[in-house]
Amino acid sequence: MNSRRTFLKNLGLAAAGVAITPSLDVFAAKKSWFDISLAQWSLHKTLFAGDLKNIDFPEFAAKKFNIYGVEYVNQFFKDKAKDTTYLKDLNNRAKDNGVKNVMIMIDGEGNLGDQDNAKRLQAVDNHYKWIDAAAFLGCKSIRVNAAGKGNREEVAQRVVESLSTLADYGKKTKINVIVENHGGISSHGDWLAGVLKAVGKKNCGSLPDFGNFYEYDRYQGVQDLMPYAKGVSAKTNVFDVNGNEVNIDYARMMRIVKDAGFKGYVGIEYEGKDLPEVEGILATKKLLERFKTL
Repeated sequence: MNSRRTFLKNLGLAAAGVAITPSLDVFAAKKSWFDISLAQWSLHKTLFAGDLKNIDFPEFAAKKFNIYGVEYVNQFFKDKAKDTTYLKDLNNRAKDNGVKNVMIMIDGEGNLGDQDNAKRLQAVDNHYKWIDAAAFLGCKSIRVNAAGKGNREEVAQRVVESLSTLADYGKKTKINVIVENHGGISSHGDWLAGVLKAVGKKNCGSLPDFGNFYEYDRYQGVQDLMPYAKGVSAKTNVFDVNGNEVNIDYARMMRIVKDAGFKGYVGIEYEGKDLPEVEGILATKKLLERFKTL
């Protein structure tokens, strides 16, 4: 009887032009301001052990974690940058699983701030093939490192020159060249922001990593780099019983990112030892999801 009354009441409301809201609060849900991607380095132990192959990474991200954006690390397919057969297969596997190839992180190709000009130019040249590979895979960016010996000004000058050259090359295929705070002088937010300002190219930006600031204040560092951000790296290591990252105030950090007007991929990069990689990734995803409607 009660169900009949409820039905008749709802029928009357509908006739009066009043919308009936489903019990699931679907329509009230806010759209997320960022997407979650998975940085391949989160699974580096698994990959180095041979328990996961690079070619299977997109499918693994989708089926294991329900994550549909991936960030590759060139170390795991270093000899495949020019192998179009391999890249086509990788691309097809991503598409078959509804996965977007977001970026390739480049390591081991030389220092873009090298004191030896010949070595610096070789390092620049070494990155070209990865820009081409990123374009082939439909990525938006490659992540590079700003490293070199010398004082702040000397390294900055050389890195600016290298980044400018790479950005010009990347512009042809609409690839961003983005720099992570990744140790050394690059982990000083003010220095790296100054370098990117000096480059002054739309497709040259930053990848702020929450965890790689060391002696530089991490919150200030992210704030320094957000005006140039083309992506964000959500580093995690240790979680407390409530699922919070012990060393990083994620509420504060994600507010800095949001207030900068960022919209795009926030990449999970779990590097901890307390949890296995799969569990650490899931814990990081759960933490990030708290802030999707910040």
